[in-house]
Amino acid sequence: MTVMAADHRAQTRDEVLEEGFLALTVPEGFKAELIEGRIVVTPPPDGDHEDIISTVIRQVLTHSSREMDVSGHKGLLLSRADAGTPGHRFVPDATFAPREARVFRGAPPWMEPTGITMVTEVTSGRPDHDRTAERLAYARAAIPLYLLIDRHRETLTLHTDPEPRTGDYIGRHTVPFGKP
Repeated sequence: MTVMAADHRAQTRDEVLEEGFLALTVPEGFKAELIEGRIVVTPPPDGDHEDIISTVIRQVLTHSSREMDVSGHKGLLLSRADAGTPGHRFVPDATFAPREARVFRGAPPWMEPTGITMVTEVTSGRPDHDRTAERLAYARAAIPLYLLIDRHRETLTLHTDPEPRTGDYIGRHTVPFGKP
């Protein structure tokens, strides 16, 4: 008979947090994200939020020079600035990738952002997460474009040219609502 040694190593706070996050059941329509070591649960978006996302999706699919796929529910695994674990787990309002890459096909619920061309966020109840934490995580992941529609400031900002070493986007083009 062989006796196996039991692993009695105590879990770290981060391991407990990630385990709890992955076991979390949220009400239908809600989304849960892991942002800067905190579990953030967001209620279903309002109609204006969905109208904005619908407009962005339509414009990207119609005017992009490449045929694009889009997901509104794709979980992305992103690293933290401090390289800690667990990493961020974001569900952008819209995630775009070239159709020929088929990055969403066969992907697990939480995937690495390889092949993602653009993520889009519309601010809701916690705009600072969208403006800062998510922007920096998307830049560190080298996602080429981050489109932030800020309903509180009434601006649209396209962040471009991610610099993973500094952890931010170099390019930024902001326009007020209603301007082309």
